[in-house]
Amino acid sequence: MSSIRVLVVDDSAVVRQVLAESLGASPGIEVIATASDPIFAMEKMKKQWPDVILLDVEMPRMDGITFLRKIMAERPTPVLICSTLTERGTETTMQALAAGAVGVTAKPKIGVRQHLMEESDDLVHMIRAASRARVGKLLSVVPPKLSADAILPQAHHPMAKTTDKVVAIGTSTGGTQALETVLAGLPEVCPGIVAVQHMPEKFTEAFAKRLDSICRMEVKEAKSGDRVVPGRVLIAPGGRHMLLKRSGAQYHVDIVDGPHVSRHRPSVDVLFRSVAQCAGKNSLGIIMTGMGDDGAHGLLEMRQAGAATIGQDEASCVVYGMPKEAQRRGAVERSVPLSAISSEIMQYFVRRGE
Repeated sequence: MSSIRVLVVDDSAVVRQVLAESLGASPGIEVIATASDPIFAMEKMKKQWPDVILLDVEMPRMDGITFLRKIMAERPTPVLICSTLTERGTETTMQALAAGAVGVTAKPKIGVRQHLMEESDDLVHMIRAASRARVGKLLSVVPPKLSADAILPQAHHPMAKTTDKVVAIGTSTGGTQALETVLAGLPEVCPGIVAVQHMPEKFTEAFAKRLDSICRMEVKEAKSGDRVVPGRVLIAPGGRHMLLKRSGAQYHVDIVDGPHVSRHRPSVDVLFRSVAQCAGKNSLGIIMTGMGDDGAHGLLEMRQAGAATIGQDEASCVVYGMPKEAQRRGAVERSVPLSAISSEIMQYFVRRGE
């Protein structure tokens, strides 16, 4: 196989040097060029187009968001955002993900050389995942329309009837846009949702705030003790695992430290296993776009516990990895397109008499 060609665009000479050295030493990856800003990058891309672009967001002459939108409009290419761990940085990164970036890696404002060297293995993994991403799928996502059949029966009181039900969602590469599509397609009152999106620490809070601003449901970064109730979505915080717990007929989440599971923290497998144990047949598990196998085993445990399970279909995935592995293991009852998942969530609970 030919090497994955990477272009590094960052106004920091230190960042460019460290990334070029560490990535260049990795088998199967070739850093074909570095650039201090998007203007220089565009000149170099005329000579050789990269397979993956590693892009800073705050640069002189042209910011990363403008550059990203230009790339996606003219020649869609997998882009990973390399952003600082600051409030401004995380907010800008959310804009980049909404514009079509496939993922984000964090860099601190101080000690950046040491940090990038320590995280080089994870970055290589992300670049390989990004190189397989079908970025055109990120540009055609449209929130679905719900039919009347997807709304809870009028004779039922949603708050009283759905507090003992829960939806668990797991996703990775391409998942920020996929989750936005699913959640934006849901009504204000629907079953409580717990979700894991692979994302670094500090970025999940900004991600949750963005979703909250565009969705009818309440969306927030989860904290230990938060209740899972109709009309609320809890997003697992980056760098920590989220587990579902039950107290009587009520669910809440517990946020815990611990090792990476299936290469990730938060891990979809950890969440799905806890849902299988606490909710069983009163739950719906959904696995969506992403590389690797995180969530496949946990979704199988959910199905074995009586839960309904859904996998995003190959045609609508940015990376058909996690759903494919879950399908292979027999964890997926049905595969459906991204555009249908919101409706599936509502129809499932209607069919169950809730």
